[in-house]
Amino acid sequence: MNRALRIPERWRLAGRVLAAFGIASAITVTGLPGIETDTASAAPRAVSARIKPGAKRCDVKNLGSKYQSTPKNSGFPNDPTGSNFSAWQGNPKNFNYDLPGKAYDGVKPPTAADKTQALSKVPSDTEKNYKAWQKIADKSGDPEDRKFEIYARYFHNQEGLSFEHWFEHRFIRNQTNNHKGSAFERQLVRDFRLVGPDWLCEVTVELIDAQGNVVETRRYDAYNQRTKEFNEFKSNSELTNKQLGKDRKIARFMPDHKFRFTGAKAFTTGQRKKIDNLNRYVNRLRPGQTNQVRGNQRIYNPVPRTKPIKGYSDYQRWFAPGCQGGQGRVQLAAVSTCGTRGPLNDRINGSGKNLEQAKRIQADARRLDTRGTLPRGGPGGVDFTTLELRYVGGLGKGKGMQYSMRADQMPDPDENPGFGGEARMQLSSDALFTWLALTPEKFWVNLNPDEPDRVMDAGFGKTDAGRVLLEADLEMKHDFSEALNPDKHAGAKRYWDTAPRQNGMPCFPGVRMWIEPKPAQVREQDGGIYILDAPLKVSTQWLDVEWQAPGSTECKGLTDEQKHAIEASVRTNVMPLVEDRVNTDPDYADLRAVYTARVAAEYIRQQDAKTPTDFHKIIDSNDVSAWPLRAPNENWTREDVHKRYMDSIKKGIEWFELEYGGKIYNQGVGGVDFSKQPKQNISRTRFNVEHRTLDTTTRTSLQSDDVSYRDTDTLYLGGGRMAAGEGEDPKPTPTPTPTKPDPGPSKPGDDPSTPTPAPTGGSTQPPANKPDPHGGLADTGSDTPIGLISGIAAAVVAAGAALVWWMRRRRQDATG
Repeated sequence: MNRALRIPERWRLAGRVLAAFGIASAITVTGLPGIETDTASAAPRAVSARIKPGAKRCDVKNLGSKYQSTPKNSGFPNDPTGSNFSAWQGNPKNFNYDLPGKAYDGVKPPTAADKTQALSKVPSDTEKNYKAWQKIADKSGDPEDRKFEIYARYFHNQEGLSFEHWFEHRFIRNQTNNHKGSAFERQLVRDFRLVGPDWLCEVTVELIDAQGNVVETRRYDAYNQRTKEFNEFKSNSELTNKQLGKDRKIARFMPDHKFRFTGAKAFTTGQRKKIDNLNRYVNRLRPGQTNQVRGNQRIYNPVPRTKPIKGYSDYQRWFAPGCQGGQGRVQLAAVSTCGTRGPLNDRINGSGKNLEQAKRIQADARRLDTRGTLPRGGPGGVDFTTLELRYVGGLGKGKGMQYSMRADQMPDPDENPGFGGEARMQLSSDALFTWLALTPEKFWVNLNPDEPDRVMDAGFGKTDAGRVLLEADLEMKHDFSEALNPDKHAGAKRYWDTAPRQNGMPCFPGVRMWIEPKPAQVREQDGGIYILDAPLKVSTQWLDVEWQAPGSTECKGLTDEQKHAIEASVRTNVMPLVEDRVNTDPDYADLRAVYTARVAAEYIRQQDAKTPTDFHKIIDSNDVSAWPLRAPNENWTREDVHKRYMDSIKKGIEWFELEYGGKIYNQGVGGVDFSKQPKQNISRTRFNVEHRTLDTTTRTSLQSDDVSYRDTDTLYLGGGRMAAGEGEDPKPTPTPTPTKPDPGPSKPGDDPSTPTPAPTGGSTQPPANKPDPHGGLADTGSDTPIGLISGIAAAVVAAGAALVWWMRRRRQDATG
C-alpha cells in the first residue's frame, strides 16, 4: 500500500473535498420573563388586607416545642453589601421527607377484576370508598390493602388519565407537595431559629372588598410578628406570577410589611428578576425605604425516605448485573442481586419520550406544583443528551453496583424541556455491559475503501456501542472535510498555502485519522471511582491506499519528507478543530457517553479480578445477546455505513474554490480506537482542591433528585441496587429542647418579643464562646463536608502516574 493518492483533473474550478474521510481507519472501541401584575379582573376589587387569625407558632408546629423567647440571631441574614439577595456560602445540606407512596411505583394498572374489588367498599360513593380502603390499609399495614387504596383513589379521579400518568403525576406529586414542602419548612425553622412568640407558620392574608367579603387569599409559609416580614419558602426557588401579583396588592394595603423569599437552590436569572421587579414596585410605594423585598439562597438537597417493598416496588435492569437478558422493568426482587432504584431512574421514568410529550408533562407538573417542590427545572429540567456515567462503586458479590451520572440543566425547560432519558440511560447501561462482555481486541471498526469485508467484529456490530463508534468515525470524516475548507477556517488556509504542490496544485492530505482516548482523569477512593474527565484525541498519520476515486489522477512521487510535512501540517492546522468537535459537539455525545462507560467498565474488570463481583460471569463471556441494537436502530448494519462512506468518497461533500491555479478533489481518512484506555489517578489533595464537595455531591445524588454540583447548572443523579439510605432512616438531626418546656397549647395571639436589631451578617450562629440558650438549634454557619463513604481509607496513587489498563492490544494490521 505504498501508492500515492489520486487527484481529479479539474483546474481553476470549484474544488471539492471528498468525504474527508478516513481511507483506512480502525475504530476500536422565551420569550420575555412573565410580568407580575395586580390588574383588576372581573372579580370584586380588593380594598384592604388582613391576616387571618388562627396561625400556629412555627416552633410548636414544626418542632413540637414552645420557646419562651425568640433568639436574637433568629431569621434570615441580610447581605452585608446592601444587595437584596443573600447567598449562602457554605456547603449544601440535606433534608429528609417521607414519601411512602413511592414504594408502590411497581404496581401494574388495575385489571377489570381489580376494579371490581377496588370499588367494593362503598360502590355508590368513590370518595367514601377510597377512604374506607385507607382505614383498612392503615389498620392492617398490608401492602396489598394499600395497593387497593391506591386503585380506589385512581377510580375516584375524574380526569381520564392512564394509571401510570395518574400515579406519577397526581398521586406522587400530591404526596411530594405535602411532605416535601412541610419538611423544607421544618428544616428552615430549625436552621434559622424561627422559634419563639415572634414566628407564626402558614399564615394566610385575606384580601377584602368594599363590602367586607374575602375575594382573594395569599398563604405565606412563615410570618414574623415583630419585624412584620412575610416569608415564602420554595425548595426549587421558583416563584409564581400569580403569587407575586397578590404580593403587590398586599404591599399596597399593608405598607409596613416586608417580603422575604427563601429557596433551596440558586435563583435563576429569571427568578432574581421577579424579586427585583417586586422590590422596585414596593420601593416606589414607599419612598426612602430600602430592603423591603429580599431573596435568600440556602442550598439544600431534598432526600425522600421510601422503603421498597418486594413485589410492589419498581426496579430497572439499567446497570444491574443480576437481571440482564431482557427488556423493561423488574418487579421482584432479590434486591441484593437484581434491579436498581434511585433518583436518576425516577427522573428518567418521569421524562417524556419526545418533545411534545415532555411539554405536556412539564406544563402539568407546573400547574400542580402548589408549594414549589418540583426539582429545579421540573420534569424537563435535565438535558438527557449530556448524560454520562461519572461514578461507579459499591461493588461486591451480592451488591450489584451504585452509579451516578452527570448531566447539564436545560436552560429553558418550560419552553424546551429535556426528553429521551430512557434511551440515553439504556445506551450507557448497554455500553457498560458490552465493554465487559467482549474482550478488548474486538473494540475496533474499520472504514477502508480497500477492505469492505472488514468493517468491524461481527458481535460488536450487533450492539449499540459498536454502532455508535462506527457512526462517529463516519461523522469525523465529514467534519474533516469541512475543516479543510479555507473559506471557513484559517487553519485550513494555512494548510493549503504550505502544502507540497505538483503542477501548481497543492497535494491533498492523504492521511489516516482515528479517535483514541487521552488519559482519563479519575480518583479511586471510598470504594469506587470518580470519572473526573474523559477527553478524546484525534491522531493522524500519512497512509496510501489502493482504491482510487473515479476519474482521478495521482499526486505522484511524494517523498517521505513531503508526506511527513503534510502529516505535521494537518496535525497542527486542521485536527485541533476536529478534536474539539469530538469532545464538545452534540453530534458526538453518544460517543462520549459510551466512552465514559468504557472507563467505568475497566474499573469493574480490575475490581472483579481481585474479588469476584456480580459482573463475574459477564466479563469476557463474548456473549452480547442481552444488549442488542435497540429501536429505532434495530435494523442498522455495518454494511450500510460502509456504503454511505463509499458514496461520500465518490460524490464529495464539501465544495470550495482554491486560487492556486490548481484543481482539488479532496479525500481524507478517519477512525476511532478504544482498544486501550489509559488513566491517571490524581492525588487526594488535588481531588479535594479541584473537585471540592464532589464526593458529597455524588453520595447525595444516590438519594436526591435535585443535586447540582457547587450550585451550578451541572446536575448529578444516581441510583443502585438500592439507593444509599433508601429504606433506612437516616440519622435524624436532634430536635431542639426548649430551655423552659411549656406543654400547654400554642396561642396564635402570643405577643411579639421586645424588638431587637435585625441580623446584618452572612451568618446567624451564636457569638463565639457563648452557649446557645435555645436548645441546640442547628447552627447556620458552616457545614463540614462528609466523605462519600466515611471510615474507608483509600490508597493514594501518585499524581501523574499514567496507568495503561488494557493488557491486550489489537494486532497492528487491525488499524489499517
